[in-house]
Amino acid sequence: MSDVSENIKHVREVIAEAALKSGRDPSDVRLMAVTKTVDDERILEAIRAGVDIIGENYVQEGKRKIEKLGKDVAWHLVGYLQSNKAKYAVKLFDMIHSVDRISLARELDRRSGNAGLVTKILIEVNLSGEETKSGVQKGEAVALVREAAALDHLSIHGLMTMPPWFDDPEDARPYFAALRELRDRVKEEKIGNIRMDELSMGMTGDYRVAVEEGATIVRIGRGIFGERPAR
Repeated sequence: MSDVSENIKHVREVIAEAALKSGRDPSDVRLMAVTKTVDDERILEAIRAGVDIIGENYVQEGKRKIEKLGKDVAWHLVGYLQSNKAKYAVKLFDMIHSVDRISLARELDRRSGNAGLVTKILIEVNLSGEETKSGVQKGEAVALVREAAALDHLSIHGLMTMPPWFDDPEDARPYFAALRELRDRVKEEKIGNIRMDELSMGMTGDYRVAVEEGATIVRIGRGIFGERPAR
């Protein structure tokens, strides 16, 4: 068994343990392999080991990999998306996690309509207020969901966040809990044409805590593929 397969097995065990601890079914949590800078063969190893969601940060890198590796798995865009790349993103990716402004939502809607598609999206929320992170501010999130929900060629499936980096993953727990609570608040608004099924949160350093707080998709890169090579 390769190191990639071993790492995936370990991550799945941690997910299952954390889910059961919080009274959840482990099958409710999906594992995404984040493949920024990862070579094609190691991505294939992850797919052979059962990973069925691949996450990419950049449209161009994702395009090359999708063309090479095919679409037998779901490809999700998790990085910041410039509006001028929307026309490519809607054709390449099965879900876009990083919708954080209405101008982007409108452009994705327009491009999806032109392509005859309905694009699945998550609304990215910046719960930490860090200027270095993208995401709509918490107080503006419900309004963004409401506006985006009115667009015919987008399908909102939930929320995404990225908390600050902490040495102790327990310090990230309040951010994960806050996203779950925001999801519940959005549900209470009874906005039409949306689903709030997905909470995309948790990465290699803190995914155990994220699962305990309700994550449905965890985004794991280093925990599967090891440290990225220096560029």
